[in-house]
Amino acid sequence: MAAPHLRLHVLGRLLLWAALAACGDSAVSNSPSPDAGGDAGSADATASETGPSDAGSPAADAEVTADSGAIPRDEARLFVHYPAASLALRGDGAGLSWDVDAPMAATAPATFSVTVHFAATDGPSLAWKPRLNGVWARGPNYTVSRGAETHIYPHFQAVSGQVSTFRSSFVSAHTTAARPIYVYLPPTAIENTAARFPVVYMHDGQNLFDPRLSFGGVAWEVDQAVDRAAEDGSFAEPIVVGIGNSADRGNELTPTRDATEGFGGNGDAYLLMITDEIKPLVDAQFKTLPDRAHTAIVGSSLGGLISAHAGVKRSDAFGLVGALSPSTWWDNRVILREVPLLGSVRPLRVYVDSGDSGPSNDDVTNTAALASAWENAGYRRNQDLGYRVAAGDRHEEAAWQRRVPGAFAFLLGPGR
Repeated sequence: MAAPHLRLHVLGRLLLWAALAACGDSAVSNSPSPDAGGDAGSADATASETGPSDAGSPAADAEVTADSGAIPRDEARLFVHYPAASLALRGDGAGLSWDVDAPMAATAPATFSVTVHFAATDGPSLAWKPRLNGVWARGPNYTVSRGAETHIYPHFQAVSGQVSTFRSSFVSAHTTAARPIYVYLPPTAIENTAARFPVVYMHDGQNLFDPRLSFGGVAWEVDQAVDRAAEDGSFAEPIVVGIGNSADRGNELTPTRDATEGFGGNGDAYLLMITDEIKPLVDAQFKTLPDRAHTAIVGSSLGGLISAHAGVKRSDAFGLVGALSPSTWWDNRVILREVPLLGSVRPLRVYVDSGDSGPSNDDVTNTAALASAWENAGYRRNQDLGYRVAAGDRHEEAAWQRRVPGAFAFLLGPGR
C-alpha cells in the first residue's frame, strides 16, 4: 500500500491531468573543425560547418562491421549514406588529412564509399569526417578500425528537430478515451532521407515538449535533449512518439486494479493500443527501425509502472524499457511479483531510477526493490540494467527533465 502522501500526490495529478486532457491540444511546433582538433587551423572551416552525430543507431549514425577476414588488415571501407551529388572526406591517417578533401565515389543512390589504406606508421584506427560542399558533417568525428567497414548516416545543416501533432484526437478500439499523439523527428530525420531511426514511445505526451500543455507548466524538454545529443553524440537520435494521456489515465497506465485506490487495470488494453494501432501508423509514415531492438517504451510515475509492465508482458514489441520514478507501490507492489515471471523473450536493456526527496521520498525504497528484482532475473547493473538514485530529486516533471537524457543514453547507446 502506498504512503498516504504519495497516494494523494498521484490522485491529485490524475485529477489535473483529466482536466488538461479535456482542454484539447495545440500544435507543438559549432566548432569549425572535427572534434579531434585536426582541422582547427583550416582556412575554409567556418562556425556553420559543425555537426551532430546520431550515435549508436545502425541507421542514424554508424554501423560498423568488425573484421571478418574479408577486409585486409591494412584497409578500411567507409560508406556514407546521404542524398547528395557528391561528398568528400578528411581524416587523420590512412592517406587522409584534415586539410585536403578526398573525394568519395558514388556507388548507389544516396551512397558514397571509399577504401582507405593504412600505412605501417598509422595507428590502429582512423578518425574521419565527411564534407558536403565544404561543410562538415555535424557532431563528433567518426572512427573506423583497421580491417573494418563502417556505414554512417550524417547530416550537415539541421540543428534542431521538429515536433508536430500526429493525431489531434486519436480514438482506439482498445480504450475508451480520445487523446492527442505528438511526434518529434530528430535533426537527421529532417535532412537525411536515407536514414532510419529507433523509436521511443512515451506516455503523458502533453508533458514532453511544450510547457503550455504540461502538468505544472514544466515540460520534460525531450526535443531539446535529443537536439543536444545530435550535436554531442551522447546517444542515438530517436523518433519520439508522445502518447497523450486521457481522463482515464489512472486505469490505462496500471496493470491491475488496486483495491485500496479503487481503480486501475486497463494497462494491457492500453499497450495493445500502442502495439496494434499507433506503432503501425508510425512505422508506415516515418523512417523507423521497427524491430524491438530499436523500440523503447519510457514513462514516469504510473507511466513508469506501465513501462516496466510492458517489459514483462510485451518485450516482443519493446526491447528497451525506461521507468523513471515508477509507481512501484501500486497494488501492493504488483510489479515486483511480475518481474520474476519474465519469459525467454525479455527486454534487451532496462533503465530504472528515482529521486529520494519530497513528501514521498519518490518511493525510493520500493524502486530500489524493483531494480533488485531485475537483477535477480539475470540483469547486470551498468550493462543491461541501468539504475540511478538522483539525490535531492522529487516526484515531479523538473526532475524527469533532468534525468531523461541519461535514460536515453543508457537505452539507445552512446555516441560516436
